[in-house]
Amino acid sequence: DTPSPDILAKIDYDAYQQIRYRADRSLRVDRDGRAPAQLFHLGQYFREPVHIHLVDGGKSREVLYSSALFEAPDDHPARKLPDGAGFAGFRIMARDLKTDWLAFLGASYFRTSGPFNQYGLSARGLAIDTAMPTPEEFPRFTDFFLEGSEKGGQALTIYALLDSPRVAGAYRIVIERVTDTRDIHRTVMEIECELHARGEIRRLGVAPFSSMFWYGEGSRNQARDWRPEIHDSDGLAIHTGRGERIWRPLNNPPRVMTSTFLDTDVKGFGLLQRDRDFVHYLDDGVFYERRASVWVEPLEGWGKGAVHLVEIPTDDEVHDNIAVYWCPDAPFPAGDRRTYRYRLSWVDDVPMPDALGFATATWTGLGGRPGQKRPSGTRKFVIDFQGPVFSGLGREDGVEIVVTASRGGVSNAYTHPVVDQRERWRALFDITAQGSEPVDLRAYLRKGDRALTETWIYQYFPDG
Repeated sequence: DTPSPDILAKIDYDAYQQIRYRADRSLRVDRDGRAPAQLFHLGQYFREPVHIHLVDGGKSREVLYSSALFEAPDDHPARKLPDGAGFAGFRIMARDLKTDWLAFLGASYFRTSGPFNQYGLSARGLAIDTAMPTPEEFPRFTDFFLEGSEKGGQALTIYALLDSPRVAGAYRIVIERVTDTRDIHRTVMEIECELHARGEIRRLGVAPFSSMFWYGEGSRNQARDWRPEIHDSDGLAIHTGRGERIWRPLNNPPRVMTSTFLDTDVKGFGLLQRDRDFVHYLDDGVFYERRASVWVEPLEGWGKGAVHLVEIPTDDEVHDNIAVYWCPDAPFPAGDRRTYRYRLSWVDDVPMPDALGFATATWTGLGGRPGQKRPSGTRKFVIDFQGPVFSGLGREDGVEIVVTASRGGVSNAYTHPVVDQRERWRALFDITAQGSEPVDLRAYLRKGDRALTETWIYQYFPDG
């Protein structure tokens, strides 16, 4: 139950910013103090309390809420919240307590500061009925048990209880954060969850996460802001059970769209931020080029199902309008129990095999040829691929583009090495289509029978 709702209603955004957890009350999760924790206060936007427990030697003790744990003005409404009210979540701090690198706050959402100490997209414990005609159900973590690690560096284990009207769950999340010689961080979570269905769930979202995409280099017509690009992630990557690598640039569509990528025993999927060039964003306040890429790897076969990509129209950067998750093929019936194990990595980039080039950028513009009358209803697509696979290849070496479209006509398709750019090839084609229904495009480069690149997939709206 929500404690003291009248008091929490007064802790709005501005009032919440006045609350600070006292640094001298930081919790010692591990004995060496490498992973100190601080707690989030309840407020108007974080009304549901969670209970925080510390685990040591196989025993746990609950940390009880007290206003003495927080700094706030003397007349602040938070001063009236009773002891034991609970917390909104927690965060794990750097050893100097100046920055945090992991946060659990609100429902079952959690995120890390990624490779470059910049928060972006969020992961979730579970998603239920996302983008269905019926309202989405948001399971929430109710209890956290924090345990230190015997490993050196920044590492800990989190046990969590999850609850909602149609499901109950228990999670074990083993977390390790490693920093390389370039001061780039890699945070890896090995997650095991056991789920018990109270009621039938038609669309279960396993390993879900949420992100934001307003516009990028391929959707400049949607740009209303002065910055060239605004997004936390620029594409969905999938490593299918058959070994195919797929890249799907994100859209800000004219209406809610759900794309499903059918697969069996998917090897990996994730939302990536491949574009790391500051000049492409020009935002020195929130640094979109520093946002994490997140990659999911099942640790056991997940069977038949699909990666779901949900894209929701947005006209601002404050809304998470992108959702991705694995949806099992079979519904989750009441009384059933399921276990999922997977690795969640927050990284700079996901390595690609040297034998495949990867898409670095997608642009669109007027179809046809410069200097000639431009054909009606025709759009040009330009894709750049890059990688060691192109080393030593030239214009006369038989590299060709393969393009297919779900409807409409493809023309003017060709490819060539980008002048004065090492191991970079450009593919171009026109698509002519009418009407408002989307066109699903698919393209890759090949030499003979050998694919040279991952498969680029795009959803094009002719009237968009």
